[in-house]
Amino acid sequence: MAIDYRKRPATPGIDYRKPAKAPAPAISLEKVSTRAPALVSLYKTAAVSLAKHQVGGQRAAVYLVLDRSGSMRRYYRDGTVQHLAEQTLALAAHFDDDGVVPVVFFSTDIDGTAELGLDAYRDRIGPLHDSMGHMGRTNYHVAMQAVIDHYASCGSQDPAFVVFQTDGSPTSKAAAEHVLCTAAKLPIFWQFVGFGDDEFRFLRRLDDLPVPDRRVIDNAGFFAAGRSPKTLSDADLYDQLLHEFPQWLTAARAAGIVKS
Repeated sequence: MAIDYRKRPATPGIDYRKPAKAPAPAISLEKVSTRAPALVSLYKTAAVSLAKHQVGGQRAAVYLVLDRSGSMRRYYRDGTVQHLAEQTLALAAHFDDDGVVPVVFFSTDIDGTAELGLDAYRDRIGPLHDSMGHMGRTNYHVAMQAVIDHYASCGSQDPAFVVFQTDGSPTSKAAAEHVLCTAAKLPIFWQFVGFGDDEFRFLRRLDDLPVPDRRVIDNAGFFAAGRSPKTLSDADLYDQLLHEFPQWLTAARAAGIVKS
């Protein structure tokens, strides 16, 4: 029987190439372990969600905006707001290599600003809140403008990812809507997070404002974390935070708002 020495085609379906490396986070696990070991679990959980939503390796300037209206008092007292700050900081370690999250506290006006970093975050929110005195009404637009001004002045080449926490509708709905629509031309994504029992009808409407009639692209997301936000798992929190961010990045790049 003759032997056929011709080369046979490779077995289909087997790829012998080395798998591509996962995109690197802005700050490595080793650095987080050294500088902020208590954040390691959150950092790892955030990594899973980033990969799931295909934004691992993305760079962004991360902001945290915190509601100080009177109805928020219990969430500062029981550590819920501190927990959100730690979750946000762990996410920021993937997005931003400076390891710093600017924080804006607002009610009727801007009550105060601060920075959270890997070297200074533990038990910070409560004392900062206590130092700011009176808790007023709920004016989203002043906090949004503060973020826009800070982002413009810092000269970042990366987009901004804003975690905007509140427990109710704004005092001036028209002003909040105007700022959000105007800011759609900027490389800033607004992720609203609702605490408490409010139905958040305004935020749901804000999330669904038509494109392009009211804004050039959809630049906001919203989810309700419920009456007890600390009981929401870290994995669920990150999945909710990142749910609309990838779509915004795609639309913002297509519109030339974010550099490809």
